[in-house]
Amino acid sequence: MTITETAPGATPVLRLDSVRKTFGRDTLVLRDVSLDVAPHTVTALIGTSGSGKSTLLRCANLLEDIDDGAIFLDGEEITDPRTDADAVRRRIGVVFQAYNLFPHMSVLDNITLAPRRVHGVAKKEAEARARELLERLGLGGKAGDYPDRLSGGQQQRAAIVRALAVRPRLLLLDEITAALDPELVGEVLGVVRDLKEEGMTMILATHEMGFARDVADQICFLDGGVVLERGTPADVFGDPRHERTRRFLSRITEAGRL
Repeated sequence: MTITETAPGATPVLRLDSVRKTFGRDTLVLRDVSLDVAPHTVTALIGTSGSGKSTLLRCANLLEDIDDGAIFLDGEEITDPRTDADAVRRRIGVVFQAYNLFPHMSVLDNITLAPRRVHGVAKKEAEARARELLERLGLGGKAGDYPDRLSGGQQQRAAIVRALAVRPRLLLLDEITAALDPELVGEVLGVVRDLKEEGMTMILATHEMGFARDVADQICFLDGGVVLERGTPADVFGDPRHERTRRFLSRITEAGRL
């Protein structure tokens, strides 16, 4: 069984089938991308800026319309025009590199807004869930604080809690350490590592190559909107097949990031 295959009889949590995405008339951002994400696994998207990583995540969450191909969540085509996009997004958590916390709301209110307003969870239940997650992620004393009272790392952890509060089937993480000071990166990556150990299915776009190598089950190297190479971390980082992948990893190694 290859890294991109799902165990016999199991349905991938997410499947991209020949997905194409263009911006404008001439900018082809994703070129016939096919990808399976098995349950309880972590897929890391690596590549240079502009290679299509963030666009792939936005298409997976229906924040961008695709031009061709299909995307499936638990075997159901979610790119069918008849699909209720809001219903799909309720099953997928997203954390962006910008924290996107509402500055006029406390941390607790930020986290409980979607469960209460979108999922119809009672306030008491939503707050109990939020406080439990905050405690687990080291923010137990921050529920009443406003975002501007938190460090960058704390704000990003609060954003992760907000995504987890809706009990997502799939978690998408888009360069979540890009806006952080180097000393704060470790605490956020530690949260992701804990989520993997708990069995959360995740796709993360990242420039943290060492972390991707250590935590991912599947590595996808994107170049020019194409998944040029995919495999286990040992395969992609240890014995890449494509010259373009080798050049990319060589520059990363020279920069001390791998």
